[in-house]
Amino acid sequence: MTERIRATLYRSVAFLAVCSVAGPAALSPPARAQSPGAAGPVPSQQAAPGGGAESQPQQAAAAALLRQDGTGGAVDPATVGGTELAGGGVVVNGPAAPLPQVPASAYVVADAGTGQVLAAKDPHGLLRPASTLKMLTAVTLVPLLNADATVVASAQATTVTPNIAGLVRGRPYKVSDLFYALLLISANDAAIALAQATGSLSNGIALMNAEAHHLQAYDVAARDPNGLDAPGQHVSAYDLALVARQALTMPALMKYDSTRETRFPVTARKWETLFNQNDLLTRYQGGIGGKIGWTSAAGATYIGLARRNGVTLIVTILHCTPLTEVTYASKLLNWGFAQDGKVRPVGTLVGPLTAAPRPTTSAPARKPAPGQRPVTSGAITAPTIPAGLAAASIALIVLAAAAAVALITLRRRSTPR
Repeated sequence: MTERIRATLYRSVAFLAVCSVAGPAALSPPARAQSPGAAGPVPSQQAAPGGGAESQPQQAAAAALLRQDGTGGAVDPATVGGTELAGGGVVVNGPAAPLPQVPASAYVVADAGTGQVLAAKDPHGLLRPASTLKMLTAVTLVPLLNADATVVASAQATTVTPNIAGLVRGRPYKVSDLFYALLLISANDAAIALAQATGSLSNGIALMNAEAHHLQAYDVAARDPNGLDAPGQHVSAYDLALVARQALTMPALMKYDSTRETRFPVTARKWETLFNQNDLLTRYQGGIGGKIGWTSAAGATYIGLARRNGVTLIVTILHCTPLTEVTYASKLLNWGFAQDGKVRPVGTLVGPLTAAPRPTTSAPARKPAPGQRPVTSGAITAPTIPAGLAAASIALIVLAAAAAVALITLRRRSTPR
């Protein structure tokens, strides 16, 4: 038994033990009931080695939990942000200049500072996100993952199609490099590697859904970390605006997102230059970030961020004519900058919940003692590592115990007799 294997086992036991006792978080898909005709039931998540898929009872319990807001009251996702946003058509209040005609199923124009929604079209409509979902991946994982840590690319990460960054199985990659690949070139393989850095792919996706619930983005149902079409996966233009507004509060994320180009080490001897695909950064005066997306089923999707004269606007677009999304986002931004402060808002971007709801039978989250350093396990750094629901916590405890028994057995066998 080598020291490396022993060290790995020790880290595994430590990680499992911490996860099993840390304060519970809503680590489960959000509870937006699918409308008739929506995508079918959500399949069980395929986890990385050491991870497990959520059982149907766990999904049901998680859905019931996430239907509640922070105070225990029921939430109607269609009215989050205001009753005017519940409709399916274009919503704008006068007096206002005419809105540009946008060939998209849904969009939102909002002031990130005031939270005012200036105009919208079907803001809560459930649509496929494509790679705009990667903004939620970044919002969720940038605070949790140590930027200087490394992640070993798994078979699952390197075989996703398309494998945009070209990750090589078994090779370590720096977390910060993976975030650059995620946001600059929309790398699907980097998204999976980052999600698996939380312990497993299913855990990473659960964290994304928990973060969406924390942001009151109840229209979000994430089934993968990269936005590739998946049964039951959807977002809304309104909820993408909530995610984008949160991204604007995170300097580390915005540094990745606004970088024009950077070098990415595919292997020890092969480097590629990554160019930011969001040409709002170069085409639009005041463009500061965003995220493009496209699949054949989702069409073009887009998040655009721009700042002029101290005002920061967010535009989100879903199911748009491909190759026109940045052009029409620019037109919506022009309209927004011209009308901001002049038009009566149609709604508000709500703020995050002050605390994540938790089952009434669960103990409160453990807080670090004054002066205590954050818990660090592998690539994860946080004051406490979020745990799952009660069933998930029990499973982690069992796994931790099994790993501990294995470690003790191995130590006994390696002891000279």
